[in-house]
Amino acid sequence: MDIKRLWIIVLDSFGVGALPDAAEFGDHDCHTLQTIVRSDQYDTPYLKKLGMFNIDGVDCGEKEAAPLGAFGRCRELSRGKDTTTGHWEIAGIISQQAMPTFPDGFPAGVIAQLEKAFGRRVLCNKPYSGTQVIHDYGQEHERTGALIVYTSADSVLQIAAHESVVPPEELYGYCRMARKILTGPYAVGRVIARPFVGTYPDYTRTKGRHDFSLLPPSDTMLDALVRGGLDTIGIGKISDIFAGRGIGRHIPIAGNIDGMEKTLATQKDDFHGLCFVNLVDFDMEYGHRRNVDGYAAAATVFDCQLGDFLPAMQPEDVLLITADHGCDPAAPGTDHTREHTPVLVYGAGVKAGVNLGTRRTFADIAATVAEMFGVPLKTAGTSFWPEIRK
Repeated sequence: MDIKRLWIIVLDSFGVGALPDAAEFGDHDCHTLQTIVRSDQYDTPYLKKLGMFNIDGVDCGEKEAAPLGAFGRCRELSRGKDTTTGHWEIAGIISQQAMPTFPDGFPAGVIAQLEKAFGRRVLCNKPYSGTQVIHDYGQEHERTGALIVYTSADSVLQIAAHESVVPPEELYGYCRMARKILTGPYAVGRVIARPFVGTYPDYTRTKGRHDFSLLPPSDTMLDALVRGGLDTIGIGKISDIFAGRGIGRHIPIAGNIDGMEKTLATQKDDFHGLCFVNLVDFDMEYGHRRNVDGYAAAATVFDCQLGDFLPAMQPEDVLLITADHGCDPAAPGTDHTREHTPVLVYGAGVKAGVNLGTRRTFADIAATVAEMFGVPLKTAGTSFWPEIRK
C-alpha cells in the first residue's frame, strides 16, 4: 500500500530509559516514562494500545497483549541531548560534536559584540531559569532598557524583554543580530526570544517566543521530500528548529493542547507528504521544572486527543510518535536527560505488533520516511519500513 500522509509527533523530552552512555552526560538512572507512570495523574490507554509499554527496556506500566502498532526505541548517536540535535538526528543528521554550552555565561568579548550591535546594555549573562530571570532582572530592564541575556544547560542564548520596553518584532531583530554574531566556537544551537508582560513581581512570559536556529549542515528528510515535490507541514517549533528550511507550511501553536487541535485539523487537509509536529510543553513546562504530576497530566491530555486522532485516520495515513531526548522530572537539576526515545507506528498500511527493538540511531526514522515516500536521502540511518509495511 502506498502512503499518502504521514504525521510524526514529537513528544518533546518523552524519554524511555537511560542510554548506555548516559553517565558521560551527567545522567544515570533517568527514565522519564517510568517517573511519570508512578503519578496518579497518568493515564494513557491509547499509547498503551499502540505498544508503549511493550518497548524493550520499558519495565513500567502494563504490556498490551496485542499492540495495534509497531513499537521500538531509538538510541541517539549524536553528541548531545538537546532539542536541535535530537530533531536534526530524527531528520537524518548525526552531529559528531556537541553544540557549545556556556555554564559560566558568554565570554566578555561576545557580550561586547552583542552590546555594540544592539545599542543596548546586557544584563545577567548567566545560566538561569526563564521565569526567575525576569523576576530578578525585570525591574532593572524596565528602568534602563538593557536586555536580559541568559543561557541554560542547553546550547542556547536567550534574550528576554518586556513588551512595553521592547516590542516583540524589535526583540526578534536583536535575536537575528545575535544569530549572526554567534558563529564558530560560539555557534549555539538556538537564539531564543523571550518576550514578557506584567508588573513586578507578577511578570509572565508570553506565547511570543521565537527560536532562531542554526541552519542544518546537510540535507534532511524535509529537504528530500521538498525535492520530491511532496508537502511538508511543520506544527509548533519545527520550522524554528530547521531555520525554516524544508518547511512548506508553518503552523504556530500555543501549547500542547492547541498543537494537537491543529494537528487534528490537518486530518481534513488533502496533502501528500509529511506533517511534522513538536509538543514542547512536556519539556518546557514540566520536565525542566521537575513537575512530575504536571508531566503526567499532560501525557494524559495528549492521550485523550490521540484517541480522537486515531479513528479519523484514512487508509493511506501513517502516524509515528517519538521524542527528541529525555527530561526526567525526577532527575537532579533541571537539564535534559540522555535517554532512549520511543517509536510507535500505526496505520492501515502498518503491520501491528512488530517489535522494532532498539534502533541504532534516531536517523532510522529519516531513512524510513525517505523509503516510505520513495525519495533519495543520504543518511546514516537504516529504514525499518520493510519490517512494518503490509
